[in-house]
Amino acid sequence: MVDGWRAQGLRVGFVPTMGALHDGHMKLVENAKDRCDRVVTSIFVNPTQFAPGEDLDTYPRTLDADLEKLEAAGCHAAWLPQAEEIYPFGLPATRVEVPTLGQLLDGGPRPHFFGGVTTVVSRLFNHVRPDLAFFGEKDFQQLVIIRRMTADLGFDIEIVGVATERDPDGLALSSRNAYLSVEARLLASQLSAVLNRAARRISCGTIVGEALAEAKLTLASMEFAPVDYVDLCDADTLESLTALRPGRPARIFGAARLDGTRLIDNVAVPSLD
Repeated sequence: MVDGWRAQGLRVGFVPTMGALHDGHMKLVENAKDRCDRVVTSIFVNPTQFAPGEDLDTYPRTLDADLEKLEAAGCHAAWLPQAEEIYPFGLPATRVEVPTLGQLLDGGPRPHFFGGVTTVVSRLFNHVRPDLAFFGEKDFQQLVIIRRMTADLGFDIEIVGVATERDPDGLALSSRNAYLSVEARLLASQLSAVLNRAARRISCGTIVGEALAEAKLTLASMEFAPVDYVDLCDADTLESLTALRPGRPARIFGAARLDGTRLIDNVAVPSLD
């Protein structure tokens, strides 16, 4: 199918997902439709990015609803690969990693994760061979890593980041939000609120370490535990920063558990002129 589209000179956009689709995923499809002639969305719960004891078996799976959403959005093709298509020789498989970036931030508490992501995305790219691929900025570290992997491996694919889609109270949309209890859901939006407060303080001249320390203490006081990290990083290199740099984009990244559910988020910090 994709070969036929390409033979017609059509631009192909690709949206890789693990299913349990929400409005954030559909925003990716919408952006892909705006920029491409044809859009492929994959649904594959990738085992290589889950460590033993994580939620591979219980990860939300809503295939019928997902397909209905994709059809309503005008997605041209839904690809539902089986594990043997992606990993034909089984697991463990040859891995693709970007170690310098994958060890930072979320790579600390989840050292297996980004190697699993880049391994599966590289294989998905080889199958689909799109012109553009779309990823959400909610998983900003993942976006940076996939851009580096794409460049390092010479994939002729433009990686497009799409702004985080949020609920009205500011909570970043995530398939794992379904795990939150009613009480935890009411608190969950405080993660983005605390990160945004820290970003405003830093942009107004507050010492970075002071603003980050206050953010961690505030989250802990709201029953986020543990708080894995709150850090200010260069938006291109993910280097941890102790101060803003003139002309360089920066973001605050945060990750914490709430009622057993791990939440991550990030917000931009205005750069110095």
